[in-house]
Amino acid sequence: MKPAAFTYHRARDVEGAARLLAELGDEAKIIAGGQSLVAMMNFRLARPAHLVDIGGLTGLDGLRTDQDGALHVGALTTHHAMETAPPEVLGTEFAVIRDAMRWIGHLPIRTRGTVGGSLAHADSTAEWCLLALLLDAVLVARGPRGERRIEAADFFLGYYTTALEPDELLTEVVFPRPAPRAALAEFAERRGDFAVVSAAVDLELAPSGGELSGGRVALGGVAPSPVRVPEAEEVLNGGMPGPELFARCAAVAAESVNPPSDANGSARYRRSLIRTLVARACEEAMAR
Repeated sequence: MKPAAFTYHRARDVEGAARLLAELGDEAKIIAGGQSLVAMMNFRLARPAHLVDIGGLTGLDGLRTDQDGALHVGALTTHHAMETAPPEVLGTEFAVIRDAMRWIGHLPIRTRGTVGGSLAHADSTAEWCLLALLLDAVLVARGPRGERRIEAADFFLGYYTTALEPDELLTEVVFPRPAPRAALAEFAERRGDFAVVSAAVDLELAPSGGELSGGRVALGGVAPSPVRVPEAEEVLNGGMPGPELFARCAAVAAESVNPPSDANGSARYRRSLIRTLVARACEEAMAR
């Protein structure tokens, strides 16, 4: 399979990439690792007239924590770089991000695929999209009008659709707070395939260390974009952590969404997966 004809452009810096996007209009696409876009082009599901390559730009990769404890991840950071990040950078506070990388495709994909590319692609089952929503990430975009910060809750608009303007590109994603008791679980037909359903939770313990003071529950693969489930989160608030509470939270999560029926499974099947995966993610989060 071959893509439709396109014109290739290589950006020299972020400002140059933004200018090219502004000049070329809606027919241009950013390419970095290309692990999502190239496959869609080969299947003729995407037919950009222009590709703007930002893969060689400097200063858009790497990760760091600031004095407030927020984690900053450059848009060109690869999944494998996150997977192998040293403990002093991610530690226990953001271990959920490191551990989630194992669910992304296979090693060659993780070696080439980028954080920004996954977020901009906005697949509803993508691990980065689910983590961004769960952990209240802020996505930093750059364009001709300057820099813009977009809350994850406002970033994902639908199937492969985001709040990015046609002349903007992602430069960084910021996770503003530690998440020492968070976990992600998912199910795919084969190892490395796209998830049928994915679930992620972030639990908060009360100062006494006994009951939960709250928690977040997010699901992927059940709607056009990843979703939070406030009904399930309410179950966690004030509850005593354990199998009974987690099973009740999972059951409420399954009944609070309207998953699709398609070639990967019926709505009933997806609800069954939600019940299993949410409970599993809760158990793994508490085990941290």
